[in-house]
Amino acid sequence: MTDHVLIEKAGGVLTLTLNRPEKKNALTRAMYQALGEAIDGAADDRDVRCVLIQANGDMFTAGNDLSDFAAVNAGDPEAQRAQRDGNPLLKALGRAKTPLVAAVQGRAVGVGVTMLLHCDLVYVAEDALLTTPFVNLALLPEAASSILLPARIGHARAFSMFVLGEAITGKQAEAWGIANAALPANEVQVRARLAAQTVAAKPPASVAITKALMRDPAALAARMDEEGRHFISQLASAEAKEAFAAFAEKRAPDFSNVA
Repeated sequence: MTDHVLIEKAGGVLTLTLNRPEKKNALTRAMYQALGEAIDGAADDRDVRCVLIQANGDMFTAGNDLSDFAAVNAGDPEAQRAQRDGNPLLKALGRAKTPLVAAVQGRAVGVGVTMLLHCDLVYVAEDALLTTPFVNLALLPEAASSILLPARIGHARAFSMFVLGEAITGKQAEAWGIANAALPANEVQVRARLAAQTVAAKPPASVAITKALMRDPAALAARMDEEGRHFISQLASAEAKEAFAAFAEKRAPDFSNVA
């Protein structure tokens, strides 16, 4: 477990709080593991009828800790092994049986956005900024977002988010169907908790079956595997090396001479 994910259970709601605000809630391997285990465990816990994902601080999450990706690119054996093992959070999201609710304030980057596509209810701050800058880092979409995001918002909008790295606001996320509602920042977690409590009070079997009928876990898992193979390949590439170096040196990357 890790202190960077706070876990609380009350009134049928399992609350998972990202708690690394000093690092913009960037997600580490330990955080992925804690989140994945909690979501998986909720399926067999009769006292949990809904999972609420939120974050402390002024940002939902900056996405994956880039030092982990850089370590893979640099050839660190432990980092490479962990990457090959796959992301435990993504797998758990794809097979989740318990309803998931998210509360998003500030910025949500990369996996901070793609995880929302697996949530059943999403509440965002009006001034939140959502970005999926995978291609900017010479990487590619994950969490089956390569099918989920275009299905949700259309190909052109999804391509602009993935390839151009364009940010969208909370209000746009609501208008495009990524979020249920965009609210003043100080109301987001309150509204999300109320929604989670409302779900938890519904007939559990009916809710579970409804969610199951709306999802195709096998298709999501297959796409995650396909994305994962490409992701690992790109992490080891010269393109990624240049992208991570540019990020560390606070300069624009130059891919013109990358084979």
